[in-house]
Amino acid sequence: MMVKRFMTKKKFAIPKYFPFFILLFSAFYIPQTIGDSPIPGNTRQIILVLTDSISSTKGYLYRFERESRNADWKQSAEKIPIVLGRNGMAWGRGLHEIDSSILDVKTEGDGKSPAGVFTLTYAFGYAPASEMKGLKIPYMEITAMRECIDDVESEFYNQLINNNEVEAIDWQSSEKMYFADIYYEQGVLVDQNINPIEKGAGSCIFLHNWAAPDETSAGCTEMEPVKMKEIINWLDYSAHPILIQFTQQLYEIYKQTWGLPKDINIIY
Repeated sequence: MMVKRFMTKKKFAIPKYFPFFILLFSAFYIPQTIGDSPIPGNTRQIILVLTDSISSTKGYLYRFERESRNADWKQSAEKIPIVLGRNGMAWGRGLHEIDSSILDVKTEGDGKSPAGVFTLTYAFGYAPASEMKGLKIPYMEITAMRECIDDVESEFYNQLINNNEVEAIDWQSSEKMYFADIYYEQGVLVDQNINPIEKGAGSCIFLHNWAAPDETSAGCTEMEPVKMKEIINWLDYSAHPILIQFTQQLYEIYKQTWGLPKDINIIY
């Protein structure tokens, strides 16, 4: 098997089949949760996305950092406008426990962005890996052969693969990422529905570019391209970054118990 290298300050290898649950890095990226909180104790970077309701398609993204697990979270940049799935939010499958009594659970094709807590382990884009050497997070170059499989009947469901490296194509539906224009020009994989992958629980969730601020997505979180680039350059794999997506109301419910950032200027 040919192994390509991520062109970053550290060396990371791209597996032949690129599943979202990247076991190659599991020894390095073990969540160390504290008490009842799903937030890993070794996490020092948080991307927080908040909306004003479960049906809202617009919200804001905030970035936070801390020096250690016992330190306070500090906001590291101005908030960023984002758009979400056309039908709002539903519980995704991540580090958190799911309480279906307060929010629906995400399913394939529901047009909803995943709510909850998710690890962020890879960036991607159309740019050659040789041009992305300064990143602090592994980077995957998107080529014409790269597809994200959203066919629930495929053995490659919710995996990002090179279509010329499989013995047989068993899917009828996929996202051909190289041909998605500005949307997948750059982005970050969201580890939603991973380890194990549950068929029909949602696939191919990313942070990525928007084409316009008045659109909605099929379930991803979109933003202005210049802001997406800022985030990719900010993310540090050694800081075990996570994404938290909530409504403002849910955030208030979990804020204290989970030890989430408290000082946020939320304006809609």
